[in-house]
Amino acid sequence: MLGAGDHDDELGRTAPAWAVFGDLMSGVLGAFVLVLVSVLAMQMDLSSSLETEMARRRTEEQRRIALEKALAVPLQAGRITLSEGRIGISGSVLFPLNSDRLHPEGRLLLKSLAPPLNVYLAERDELLMVSGFTDDSRIHETNRRFEDNLELSAQRALTVARALIGEGLPSSRVFAAAFGAEQPVASNAQEDGRALNRRVEIAPVPRSGAGTQPGASPALPPAAASAPAPDIPSPSAR
Repeated sequence: MLGAGDHDDELGRTAPAWAVFGDLMSGVLGAFVLVLVSVLAMQMDLSSSLETEMARRRTEEQRRIALEKALAVPLQAGRITLSEGRIGISGSVLFPLNSDRLHPEGRLLLKSLAPPLNVYLAERDELLMVSGFTDDSRIHETNRRFEDNLELSAQRALTVARALIGEGLPSSRVFAAAFGAEQPVASNAQEDGRALNRRVEIAPVPRSGAGTQPGASPALPPAAASAPAPDIPSPSAR
């Protein structure tokens, strides 16, 4: 049987143990709260990112639908293609081989594109990027107008930009870029593929997204695009 003193000693030994246990539980609870807060914060960030991505996709879809509506006539006629917001025009429709001089049918096509593009750009306050591309064939040695495919693609993009400006697009909304043989859409091993790679693409872009794309030469300024094209006879083909 324990005396009063022994009982007090037992309580003295038990009290620190409970205090340590209480401190341990407090630490565990604190850690759990921190983990819970971190998880909730991550979920909120993920939800916000998801909402932002969904909003971006909705905007892109709306832009695609609006562009398809604006270009319904030439699209239905098969005169242009539209992929991921980029209007594609075959180089053979626009230019003779190895030349930056527009075919008459190419000029008429650009004339038909200018009004709907002008309305589209004005409604959305966007810019128009004109990009020139070539195949990987070397410039014919008898054609001394172009140093290489990059220069040819630059001149073609500039010619298209000038033509659109001449048909009423504000020069402040149009700029050009050159890609040469970069970014092919088909193999250059066969003529069919090379023909697909000789192209001009026209793409409306938000003002915040305007500029040079990866692989492009520096964009030609609108002021340069508005200058009159020189009247030079068409060079011979490759």
